[in-house]
Order: sequence, then C-alpha cells, then structure tokens
Amino acid sequence: MVEDGDPSVEADDPSAIRSVAVSPDDAVDAYAYSRENPGEAVLRVTPPFHGRMRARIHVYRVDDTELTGAVHLSPAEIIEDDVVAEYPDLESARDDPEEDPTDSEKEPTDPDEATDSKETDRLRERHAEAVEAWQERAREAIVRTVTLETDDGSHRVELKTLG
Repeated sequence: MVEDGDPSVEADDPSAIRSVAVSPDDAVDAYAYSRENPGEAVLRVTPPFHGRMRARIHVYRVDDTELTGAVHLSPAEIIEDDVVAEYPDLESARDDPEEDPTDSEKEPTDPDEATDSKETDRLRERHAEAVEAWQERAREAIVRTVTLETDDGSHRVELKTLG
C-alpha cells in the first residue's frame, strides 16, 4: 500500500507521486554543474514513491535508474525555458566588449605566459560572475509542473519550491 496516495499503486510506481518538493538552489546548481563539469547532475526522487516526494541533487556518470527505480528530473525541465536559454557560455564572457579593458589598461602585447594567464583569469572571473547572476535569476524561475515518464506513460506532477 502507498502512504499518502492511491492505495492501488505500488510503492515502486512513480505514478503515485502527486507533487515533488524541490530546492531552487539544487535545481540551478544541478543545471550549472552539468554545463561546467563532466557527468550529469539531476534532481532525483527515489522509491518508495508516495503522494508527496522530495527531490535531491544527484550527480552521476552512469545512469542507474533501471537498477534503483529512481526518477531523475532534468534541471533544464524544472527551470523556465527562457532562463535556461540565457545560460552564459564561456564564449559570451570572452566576447563581452563592456568587460574588455581599454587600450590604456591593457598590458603590452607579449607572448609571455603571465599575460595569457592574466587574460585567462579575467575571462574565468567574468564567466563566473555571469553564471552567478544567471543563478540568481534562475532560482526565481522554477516551473509549477513537470512530466515524469513512467512505464504506463507520462504523469504530470506539481513542483513545490522549498525555502
């Protein structure tokens, strides 16, 4: 029998889920992690399933959902599409003319590694600042529902933000 849900649904059946509690921080951190690192970060819900569940951030290199019965929620599906599309890539930090130093601030052009290192550090810093600003916007852009794929087809559930 499933606690807090339809008693005819088995505890390993995700169709028992009516709502999933999600931390906005977990959602945006998972999205940023997957963009910046090897492996994939998702929000994971594990059996036994019941009406109200909590999704937690989970990083993996090998998908184990077949073995564990867990449900993975893609952070890209949890964050509004227009905000996902605005995620800053490293190229945008490189091409940002407002952030480039003026000619008087630039160091002399020299193939010296120290200059390359300073430019790389500036680029990384600009990118990190852009990602941080994106994360602030994304925390406020969590969708209200998400679709889970089950053996019996699609199952729509509510998302409840924590915090």
